[in-house]
Amino acid sequence: MPAVPESRTDSTLDVLTVGNALVDVLAPVDDDLVAELGLVKGVASLVDLPEAERLYAAAQPIIEVAGGSAANTAVGAASLGSRAAFVGKVADDRLGRLFDTDIQAAGVDYATSVAGDGVMTGRCLSLVTPDAERTMSTYLGAAAQLRLEDVEGADVQRARVTHLEAYLWDLPDAHRTLGRIMADAHGAGRMVSVSLSDPSCVQRHGEAFRELVHDQVDVLFANEAEITLLLGADDVAAAAKVVRSIGILAALTLGPGGSMVVKGDQTVSVDAHPVDKIVDVTGAGDLYAAGFLHGLTHGADLRTCARLGSLAASEIISHLGARPEAPLRPLAQEAGLLP
Repeated sequence: MPAVPESRTDSTLDVLTVGNALVDVLAPVDDDLVAELGLVKGVASLVDLPEAERLYAAAQPIIEVAGGSAANTAVGAASLGSRAAFVGKVADDRLGRLFDTDIQAAGVDYATSVAGDGVMTGRCLSLVTPDAERTMSTYLGAAAQLRLEDVEGADVQRARVTHLEAYLWDLPDAHRTLGRIMADAHGAGRMVSVSLSDPSCVQRHGEAFRELVHDQVDVLFANEAEITLLLGADDVAAAAKVVRSIGILAALTLGPGGSMVVKGDQTVSVDAHPVDKIVDVTGAGDLYAAGFLHGLTHGADLRTCARLGSLAASEIISHLGARPEAPLRPLAQEAGLLP
């Protein structure tokens, strides 16, 4: 894994994230409605526009908020004090303007050109059941028009870490685009991190991801279901052994069980940060990655990185939506994790 540079210039980015620019459409529902709509609880799926509109009408959403996995990570990192940027595509419509305004207000650099005419901004309908589980149906829309030319090589080269969400591998020409991004990062001595995002992504692109973790990824984020599926392991302990043999840094989230960080002969286990009530787990993994990457790019040890991730995730799961409602840096300072 390339070393985190010690020096910083005014143009240095701590975290550059690349992903699907989406607006999260949140709807509290009961389990019966999830079944009636023909959805599998807890599973993320891609849908076309007519299906998205059918689900939207049935669920009667109450909240629209800018989202998208990598964008959430950028916002979380910025809230902790990182200089963060995001690359992702929206349309010039109401939801696109909402996304643009929201992410820039959060302190994230965002300058991706809008998509061409005839396409709408992507949205993710998240049905949140009383147990805080979410069932997501995503219409990519403009997000699917992201191309290599939207990602400036100079931005990748000046970012301490470039973070990619696994959903990107669903896009046209993904392997060429993402391969070039990772090559630009490594050519500049920078790090690449990838979040596996969802077990469905691993099912669709498992072979590609297995090649990546051996050759091109420095930091991997995954939950227990994703990492065991990817590596064909019976449990997370067996998966951790495979991770050690590969030699990458992996941060494995275990829900209420906290997280496990594996790097070579190091294994660090951290409890989940306490939260009074779990309301919505949407974005928990994204914000864990934000906290971890903030720590990693600022010289923190692996335990502190994991604790920052757990703290950021705990704030997100305490309310609806995948963007922080309270600034994260003061919370981290209060917990003694940041100066």
